[in-house]
Amino acid sequence: MTLAVVNSGGANISSVLHALQRLGTEPKFTADAEVIRAADRVILPGVGAAGRAMDTLRSHGLTEVIARLTQPVLGICLGMQLLFDSSAEDETKLLGLIPARLERLPPEQGLRVPHMGWNAISNTRPDPLTSKLDGKWFYFVHSYAAPVGDWTLSTSRHGQAFSAIVRKDNFYGAQFHPERSAQAGAELLRGFLETPLQ
Repeated sequence: MTLAVVNSGGANISSVLHALQRLGTEPKFTADAEVIRAADRVILPGVGAAGRAMDTLRSHGLTEVIARLTQPVLGICLGMQLLFDSSAEDETKLLGLIPARLERLPPEQGLRVPHMGWNAISNTRPDPLTSKLDGKWFYFVHSYAAPVGDWTLSTSRHGQAFSAIVRKDNFYGAQFHPERSAQAGAELLRGFLETPLQ
């Protein structure tokens, strides 16, 4: 099984790669379109601003490459957000694979934005990737969030409900950081690598 980790310019790359290596895989960190197309699985990580991440993908000629992948793809944190149509963050146009817009989490009394910390997730519909994750706790760091919709596999809450895990066809996304989420995060990554995802 070959695994490509897309060079999207995010600051969490090394921790993602180490988490994958701990699971016994040797990921290829790359911006090479041919390597990405040929991989059995692809991970799109990301931390930071959506506009900058899209600029990085465009500079590598990868926006259309990623959008046309047919193997399982997992977006992590900002990488999940990039799967959507657009973001209120700098009015950024994203990859357009999921027909929804990311909005800034509304500030509420007693709740900080960005949302930083551990939250449990709740499954909303069955999927091989999330079958063992319902109720487990993951580490989140984000200011913008995806709404709940047909694409939502699991939700979490920070004042309001938002999509914590999503799926559209072969594209999956996790808003949290599995590489920083201890055993539950390792379970999600292992599931993505080893579970038949159809």
